[in-house]
Amino acid sequence: MTPKTIVLFQQDLRLSDNPALIHAAKRGEVIPVFIWDNIENLGGASKWWLHHSLVALQASLNELGVHLILRQGDTVTVISQLLKECSADAVYWNRCYEPRAIEKGQSLKAALEAQKIEAKSFKAGLLFEPWEIANKQGNFFKVFTPFWKHCLTQSNSIGEPYEVPKFVPSTQRYNCDELAQWELLPTHPDWAGGLKKLWQPGEESAHQSLESFLDHRLKAYPEKRDIPSDAGTSYLSPHLHWGEISPRQLWSATRYHEARTGNSRAAEKFLSELGWREFSYYLLYHVPSLPSMPFNPKFQHFPWVYNEAALRAWQRGKTGYPLVDAGMRELWETGYMHNRVRMIVASFLTKHLQLDWKQGAAWFWDTLIDADLANNSASWQWVAGCGADASPYYRIFNPILQGQRFDPSGEYVRRWIPELSKLPDVYIHCPWEADEKTLRTAGVTLGKNYPNPIVNHSIAREAALQAYKIFKNV
Repeated sequence: MTPKTIVLFQQDLRLSDNPALIHAAKRGEVIPVFIWDNIENLGGASKWWLHHSLVALQASLNELGVHLILRQGDTVTVISQLLKECSADAVYWNRCYEPRAIEKGQSLKAALEAQKIEAKSFKAGLLFEPWEIANKQGNFFKVFTPFWKHCLTQSNSIGEPYEVPKFVPSTQRYNCDELAQWELLPTHPDWAGGLKKLWQPGEESAHQSLESFLDHRLKAYPEKRDIPSDAGTSYLSPHLHWGEISPRQLWSATRYHEARTGNSRAAEKFLSELGWREFSYYLLYHVPSLPSMPFNPKFQHFPWVYNEAALRAWQRGKTGYPLVDAGMRELWETGYMHNRVRMIVASFLTKHLQLDWKQGAAWFWDTLIDADLANNSASWQWVAGCGADASPYYRIFNPILQGQRFDPSGEYVRRWIPELSKLPDVYIHCPWEADEKTLRTAGVTLGKNYPNPIVNHSIAREAALQAYKIFKNV
C-alpha cells in the first residue's frame, strides 16, 4: 500500500521550497489540509488575504492532481478525524513561531506520537531557527546589529530552495468545507475595494513581485526605500507572511542577482530588512509575552494617556498633521503603509499623543494585509522605546520635518489627502502656517475640510520628553 502523508498547511501557502510538502511527496500520496482555527484572532485585512491565498493554492494543487482539504476547528481534533478517514500513517508540517502556534505544534506532535503516527515538522518560515543563534555567553541577542552579524557568519547553512515536488495523484476525495463558509471576506459593507486594486495574493504573484523588484528597483533601494511617494520597496511583506514565498527564496534570488550585477550595497541593505524580520521572530520566540508586555519590564508602569478621541483621530487620519494623516489613510484604503511612514505615525501615537503602543499595534493588526505578530510587536515596541534595541526615548519624529525631507514636493500627501492638493509645497506639511489668502485659494478651510492639529508639536514633544525623563528617573 502506498504510504499516505497528511501535510498541514499553515503560513506556508506555496508549492515551491516547501520542505513538508517535498518530504511528504517522496513518501507517497500527499493529503494536503488547511485548518481554520483562527488561533491568532486575525484582523480583517489578513482574513481577506488568506481567503484569496487559499484560492490560489487550491488552484495550483488541482493542476497537479492534488486537492486541498479545508476544515474548520481545533487542529488536533481535525487531524485525528482525517487520519481515520484516509488511513494516513504520517503528518508533516512546517514550523510556525508565534507562541500559540508553538503550543499547537507541540500538542499535535504529542497526540500523533501517542497514536504511533509519524510526526515531523520542518524549518520553512525563517532562515535560522531561533534556538540555534546565541551570543558568546550562550544567551539570546537583544540588539539587532550583533544578531545579524552573527547570522551572516552562518549563512552557508541556508542552502538552496527546493523545486515544486512531483506528486502521486490522489485517488480519493475527502469531505471539504467551502471556503465561503468561513466568511473571511467582508460583505456588508465590502471595504476591500482598495485591496483588490493593489494586491494579488498567491505564490505566482509573489514571485512576479520579487522578479520585478530585483530587476527594476533593487539598485535604488537604499535611497528610495525612504521615499513614500515612490514605489521603491519590494511589496513582498504580505506574501512573505503567508509563506507564498520563502525567506530562503528571497535570500537565494537576491544573492544570485548580486553576483550577476555586482550590486552588493543594495543587496545587503535589502537582506538586512529580511534580517529584521528574523530578529523579530527571534525575540518573539525568546520572549513570548512580546505582543502584550514591554520587553523592558520597567515600562509596565509607564503612565500612558487614555484619550479615545485622539486615538480615533489618529486611526482615521484626522490629526491635522498631513504626513501622519496620509499614512493612516493609505493604510485604511490599501491595507498597507510605507515603512518610513509607519515609524512616523507610530512615533506620533506614542510620543505626541502618549497613547499606549498596544493600541497602535492592535489597529495595525486589524488593518494591515501584512500584519505579522512578530514584526508588529517588535516594531511598535522599538518606536515606543520599550523594546529590544529600542529607539531612544528622546527620538521623537517631527512629522513636519520628516515630510519636508522625505516628501518634499508633497506628492505622497497630495495623493492621500486631496483636500490639500492645491497648497504650495512650502505649506503642504504645515497648512496651519499658511495665510488666509493662500488657504482660500487652495480651497482649504482648517477645522472644516481639514482639521487643525490636535496637538502642538513643540508642546507635545516637550511633554513627552518630560514624561519619559520622569519615568526614567523613578
